Amino acid sequence: MKTGLHLVSFDVPGGTEAIAPVLAETAALAEQAGFASLSLMDHYLQIAGMGLGEADAPMLEGYTTLGFLAAHTRAVRLHLLVTGVTYRHPGVLAKIVSTLDVLSGGRAALGIGAAWYEREHNALGVPFPPVSERFERLEETLQIVRQMWSEDTGPYTGRRYRLAETVNSPQPLTRPHPPIIVGGGGEKKTLRLVAKYADAWNIMGDLKTVAAKTDVLREHCAREGRDFETITKTLMYLGAPPTDAASTDAFVDEMAGYAALGFDEVYLMPFGPDPRSVVTRLGEHVVPRLAAL
Repeated sequence: MKTGLHLVSFDVPGGTEAIAPVLAETAALAEQAGFASLSLMDHYLQIAGMGLGEADAPMLEGYTTLGFLAAHTRAVRLHLLVTGVTYRHPGVLAKIVSTLDVLSGGRAALGIGAAWYEREHNALGVPFPPVSERFERLEETLQIVRQMWSEDTGPYTGRRYRLAETVNSPQPLTRPHPPIIVGGGGEKKTLRLVAKYADAWNIMGDLKTVAAKTDVLREHCAREGRDFETITKTLMYLGAPPTDAASTDAFVDEMAGYAALGFDEVYLMPFGPDPRSVVTRLGEHVVPRLAAL
């Protein structure tokens, strides 16, 4: 099982001036430690109530930050978990991820979901349509990015989006396209979209819940004529990373259950003001253990 590093806080020691050097060092340490990917949340405001600070705590724009991380790494995959479909027009989003892929040497992925954080939309004046419309926009966005990452430069006409030309030059280096990761566990809509469009799936939850969702995804794959095994399964671990030998043993045992379900990667979040020591510890004690699963 691979290990991904998911960065959720930018309230670092030293304040705003220290954010860039701390991120650069964290990324370098993660790569040296064997992490497979670096990801960020995609939010305008910090999520209040998660123990990460209030809404006015530091929060960086996701794709700008990934571009910065691309310049300070050489091997890790780079993406957001996950981009809200409401945040960027789909044609522009395809262009953004293409640019990241080209400038990172083919290391970009697109993580995407239906969006949920209404407060930040209202705060910055970004439209937040009803959930049914957001899922319509999500499906059309998945269709658009796939068309943008193909040889088809013709128009796209959907209910929510209309593009006169789907020109995208340069194309991503990753072929046939950067991996598309759909996040979420909604059984009627989200998992159907995973089965129909995604290269990878990201989910959070305890083993029993995730096992049930995995069974539902398998059923959607059967209906869509999709080989279930071709979808990479990834887990967002919501707990604090292990800190000692006992918690590491318990964590690895827990992850073995997900690995048995076919999960390929787990994302860990370094809580606390300074991620660097957490990344170093995980690289020494956790990443190699997970790799053996």
